[in-house]
Amino acid sequence: MNNPNPKVDFYFSSNERWEKEIAQLRRIVLDCGLTEELKWGCPCYTFHKTNIVLIHVFKEYCALLFFKGALLQNSHAILIQQTENVQAARQIRFTHVKEVMDQEVWVKAHIYEAIEVEKAGLKVALKKTGEYDVPEEFQRKLESDCKLKTAFESLTPGRQRAYLFYFSQAKQSKTRESRIEKSVPNILEGKGLND
Repeated sequence: MNNPNPKVDFYFSSNERWEKEIAQLRRIVLDCGLTEELKWGCPCYTFHKTNIVLIHVFKEYCALLFFKGALLQNSHAILIQQTENVQAARQIRFTHVKEVMDQEVWVKAHIYEAIEVEKAGLKVALKKTGEYDVPEEFQRKLESDCKLKTAFESLTPGRQRAYLFYFSQAKQSKTRESRIEKSVPNILEGKGLND
């Protein structure tokens, strides 16, 4: 077992709801020889400095998130796509420590498979920005404001996708328009949605 990272200890001691479950997940992941780091405020486990899996907690469950989970075999049907828009990551969710213990063999198998995926240099084929729908309201705004159009096209593909996804998620035109208006200053400054 690799050594636990003391910088991450707080995560395991400060979460009463899922304390037993995430302690077991930590043990399992470290048994697989990964390095424990703190990223995004969560325990993240790496292989040769590449992210493999992350432990995170939610109100209803705790989970292991595999960064390239879409490339893993899901022979036991335990890998879950969080939402239809998550392209690469997959979770294994737990609601009780017994589930963690019962699935330990499968969890380790997925971790070892994820390491092999990384060793092989495999990548998830992500949707290109052009494959995302541009909401009608935003398209009109781009056509009427050349500065905005230039600024948007200058953003990184990931930032462009984040905005398009954010705008598209609103069900009503009025909400989409409001989101667009609030985002225009950041786009013009070259900032991403959450910068």
